[in-house]
Amino acid sequence: MKQEHVVAQMRQLIQILAKHNHAYYVMDNPSISDAEYDQLFHQLKHLEEQYPEWVQSDSPTQKVGGEALTKFTTVIHTVPMLSLGNVFNFQELEAFDKRVQERLPNQKVQYDVELKLDGLAISLLYEHGVLVRGVTRGDGETGEDITQNVKTIRNLPLHLFGAGVAVPELLEVRGEVLMPKSGFEKLNRLAEEKGEKTFANPRNAAAGSLRQLDPKIAASRPLAFYAYGIAQCQPHHGLNSMSESLHWLTRLGFEIAERQWLVDSIEEVEQCYQDIMQERASLSVEIDGMVIKVDSLQQQKQLGFLSREPRWATAYKFPAQAALTIVENIEWQVGRTGIVTPVARLKPVFVGGVTVSNVTLHNIGEIHRLDVRIGDTVSVYRTGDVIPKVEKVWPEFRPEHSAMVQLPATCPVCDSPVVMPEGEALARCSGGLYCSAQRIEAIRHFVARKAMDIEGLGDRWVESLLHLNLLGNVADIYQLHQHQAQLLTIEKMGEKSVQNLLNAIEQSKETQLHRFIYALGIRGVGETTAKMLANTFQSLDALMAADLEQLKKTPDVGDITAEWIYDFFHAEHNLEVIQRLREAGIHWEAPQAPTRQPLNGESWVVTGTLASMGRDEATQRLQALGARVSGSVSSKTKCVVAGEKAGSKLDKAEKLGITVMNEDQFLQFIAQYQ
Repeated sequence: MKQEHVVAQMRQLIQILAKHNHAYYVMDNPSISDAEYDQLFHQLKHLEEQYPEWVQSDSPTQKVGGEALTKFTTVIHTVPMLSLGNVFNFQELEAFDKRVQERLPNQKVQYDVELKLDGLAISLLYEHGVLVRGVTRGDGETGEDITQNVKTIRNLPLHLFGAGVAVPELLEVRGEVLMPKSGFEKLNRLAEEKGEKTFANPRNAAAGSLRQLDPKIAASRPLAFYAYGIAQCQPHHGLNSMSESLHWLTRLGFEIAERQWLVDSIEEVEQCYQDIMQERASLSVEIDGMVIKVDSLQQQKQLGFLSREPRWATAYKFPAQAALTIVENIEWQVGRTGIVTPVARLKPVFVGGVTVSNVTLHNIGEIHRLDVRIGDTVSVYRTGDVIPKVEKVWPEFRPEHSAMVQLPATCPVCDSPVVMPEGEALARCSGGLYCSAQRIEAIRHFVARKAMDIEGLGDRWVESLLHLNLLGNVADIYQLHQHQAQLLTIEKMGEKSVQNLLNAIEQSKETQLHRFIYALGIRGVGETTAKMLANTFQSLDALMAADLEQLKKTPDVGDITAEWIYDFFHAEHNLEVIQRLREAGIHWEAPQAPTRQPLNGESWVVTGTLASMGRDEATQRLQALGARVSGSVSSKTKCVVAGEKAGSKLDKAEKLGITVMNEDQFLQFIAQYQ
């Protein structure tokens, strides 16, 4: 039998089976019986067994998934996958139209209106009509190669057949992968029957399926692909409009969303929006709004792009879906930087496709603004169908004797005082050294090179030590020598590694007062402020005993920072940790106040690369002369030392008329004080 005849038979069977595959697996609406489908499938399979050299790459017999991957590889998008701006009401939609009209004066503008599918955006690359790569959107610049998984999507063409149109040499198509409602319901129904975990909504199901490392799992899921645009086409398709290009894609074998409109005014866009709001529940797929695009490709080119989105398109999002529920409790959580955040525990409620049982209340100010209380009935909605939020409190349903929520006096984790300086919105736990919620950040800062400089105690060691319960706070670092046997049990940490770590810990005991102050991680106290505190108070005891007025008189310490320092040294748990650190043998010589400080009170900035010394050394030289070295240029800056590639700080200094020294001038300047 001739090749042309065999291939023609194969192609006909492939197209028929693709149509019925989609009806069965994706739409859950079989158009033929299982027996009829099996006959067609086996007819194709028989042909392929007879002529294996002519098997077509998009045959349904091949859509079973390949070998499982260990990870996805990263791919750079040749044409970035930009995001869309959003509008949420007709006024914002009118503003979008006004911006378009202003940039296209005296031109007739038509809008292509499409469903905003609630799925995962991907990009498909075809060479000579054959699918060669499928990539996730990722961050818009780079995505993950999911080619093996997209090949299993039953309505996605692996080979472009071109019904009456020429197949391009290169074509990159953008679109959305999702799970239609019927397929999603069937998937969950089968999972329930097997006693397996169900998915919360079709989008989660699609995302979980598409990012399976084993393509066979993706192949078993009822996924569908709907095209919404063309990123590249060589040679150019020659079409003039977005609506034409979408219908051109259907002739190559792609499916597009079930509804699309071409309208002449923004008022007609609004009418489409209102109509689809009513039809939303009856659509075969989940949508979260509509996409409005200027239809003319030439006009799109004229309008161009902002940094991350096109000027010629926007997403008209549906109002967030809301539901009423009850606040059963309000708890306080402590983040790794000490921020204390209120979280409402809700009676579980289904909102926008997911069950919501917890929602952040952000801060005490937001609680008081809403006047939300335990026992209240509240409206919960999902902003953009994503982030749950308490929108409204219903005081008419409030139980008797309810009380206003107050900021806790002490940390729920470590019982240290909770502080919120005047003018601040966020409350914080003051037990930075002691609080277990903050300990990883506290330890990381404490061992840093500019602090206690404990070389080798990196994140991997810290995680292992936390796992062994050997690090409750930073003081426990100096007790690790008592646990050498346990340290040797840590994977890939041999005797030499353990000994090197213990040696580094021992060496760190001899330090300087300003390093120790910096290592404590007091909020607002950087290296420069730590040095100012050390020089001003000369001893740790004097610093710990200082009152607010004394602290405020220290150079580089403002009113708020003074409060933070004061609160830190009046938190009992911090004092306990500091005492343990001193008992462990950490010591320093009393700092020597500089005898000559010609730059006292002056603000300097060091920027760029210096050939003769590092920026740290230049900073130290200036500080020894009494200067305050800042990281930013302002009108108060006395001088900027600019090395190679100084950049924006140099530009700002020149604009403000601030004195600038190059490296040679700086060396000559400091030489006079040596």
